[in-house]
Amino acid sequence: MTGRLMLLDTASLYFRAYFGVPESIKAPDGTPVNAVRGLLDFIDRLVKDHHPDHLVACMDADWRPQWRVELIPSYKAHRVAEEHAGGPDEEEVPDTLSPQVPVIEAVLDAIGIARVGVEGYEADDVIGSYTARASGPVDIVTGDRDLYQLVDDARGVRVLYPVKGVGTLQTTDEAVLREKYGVDGSGYADLALLRGDPSDGLPGVPGVGEKTAARLLAEFGDLAGILAAVDDPKSRLTPSQRKRLDEARPYLAVAPTVVRVAADVPLPDADTTLPRSPRDPAALEELAGRWGLGGSLQRLLTTLAV
Repeated sequence: MTGRLMLLDTASLYFRAYFGVPESIKAPDGTPVNAVRGLLDFIDRLVKDHHPDHLVACMDADWRPQWRVELIPSYKAHRVAEEHAGGPDEEEVPDTLSPQVPVIEAVLDAIGIARVGVEGYEADDVIGSYTARASGPVDIVTGDRDLYQLVDDARGVRVLYPVKGVGTLQTTDEAVLREKYGVDGSGYADLALLRGDPSDGLPGVPGVGEKTAARLLAEFGDLAGILAAVDDPKSRLTPSQRKRLDEARPYLAVAPTVVRVAADVPLPDADTTLPRSPRDPAALEELAGRWGLGGSLQRLLTTLAV
């Protein structure tokens, strides 16, 4: 794979499209299609502005992998909706978004945009694995700060983070991370696990917020250096920091595996080349008519054909 690779954190983006585009955008039968059309408009903008040679819509085949839950049972636990007693875990999504997801998948497939999910892994892990294997620059498009850990100036890996709807993007490189968080990409995962993240059910170390975590990493280098300082009575940890970090050792032993995205997912063979014409024009025409995709789809197809 040569050229610029763009990786979409697809669920993150269609959630933002859903909340950023009015629900009054509907198919001929009255079904809301605001997430579908919003995502198509977003992809159109991304291709126009950033000119990727390869594009992958990365999917959550498993949004709460058991191997992460076994290490930290609270991982995303508050997002779980039990459909019935003993039923499978399902992530809570708005009622009018769920029916749009299969439409999004069908439209991407008909256009010919590679759509990749791997059983037992989150989209973040698919993104991490494509990034690890890339030989050229990588643009990761996500509203999830967890993926800041992949930012790497030397390899040309940056995150395009939507800061307002899906129209305004923050280009996140190592300079941005150092300014906002005091760490570079490689240090962001350690910062995140020390700080914790209520939205993902990660407890963090009690009493260690973002600024304290950044100061600890600046002084001791990484998580291993911080734990070595806990064991060193001459280190400049305060008594309370030493106590809290020492008590958090069971959490800190497993948190890196949970927080760091996988880089070794068994990716399927997929044609990631940016399509210039639809893979299945007949299916796409049927989808466009049934769901009223109108200008959003036409604009994207026109952009792809350039």
